[in-house]
Amino acid sequence: MAPIKPKRTRSHEPQPFTGLTHKPPCALCAHEAGHSQASPPVPPEPMPPTHRRPRTVDTSRHFCPHAGCRYRGWLGWGNLRAHGHPNGSSWRQLQCTSCSGSFPEHHGTVLHGKRVAPDLLGWAVGTLAEGLGIRAVARVFEVDPNTVLKWWVEVADHATAFSRYGHVPAPCG
Repeated sequence: MAPIKPKRTRSHEPQPFTGLTHKPPCALCAHEAGHSQASPPVPPEPMPPTHRRPRTVDTSRHFCPHAGCRYRGWLGWGNLRAHGHPNGSSWRQLQCTSCSGSFPEHHGTVLHGKRVAPDLLGWAVGTLAEGLGIRAVARVFEVDPNTVLKWWVEVADHATAFSRYGHVPAPCG
C-alpha cells in the first residue's frame, strides 16, 4: 500500500504578475490609448455668393450626403440650393453646387422613401408611444398592421441612432 501524501498547503497571498504593474484600463481607455486622436477635419471654404437672384429657401439645416463631396456633413456653407419639387411631391429637391449631386430635403429622416403624409405617420407613431396597440392604430388610421409595425421599427431605429449621436462614455477611473 502506497503512503498517503499530505495535502499541499498553498499561500493565500496574491502573487503579482510580472507584466502587470497597474490596474488595466477599461476597453474604451485601452482603445483610446492605442490610437492617437485624429485632428478634426478642416472645413471647406464657404461658397462665394453669386450675382443671381438671392436664395429664398433656407438650406442651412441640410448638408450634402454624397460620399465624394468635400462639403459632405458641413451645415450652412452655402453650397446647397433648392431645385424644385420632383414629380409634384411636397418635398423639395436640393442640389449641391460643389458636386452637382441632388437629394430630397427629407433624406436621412424617417420620412424618406415613405408615401404617407408626414402628419399621419407622426400621429400613428405618437399613438403607439402613448400605449395604443398596433392593431388598434391600424384600425384608427386605416392602414395595414404590418405597415404600422414597420413604421414603429424604423422610428425606433432612428431614435436609437439619434440618442447615440454625440454620446461619449465617461472615462474609467
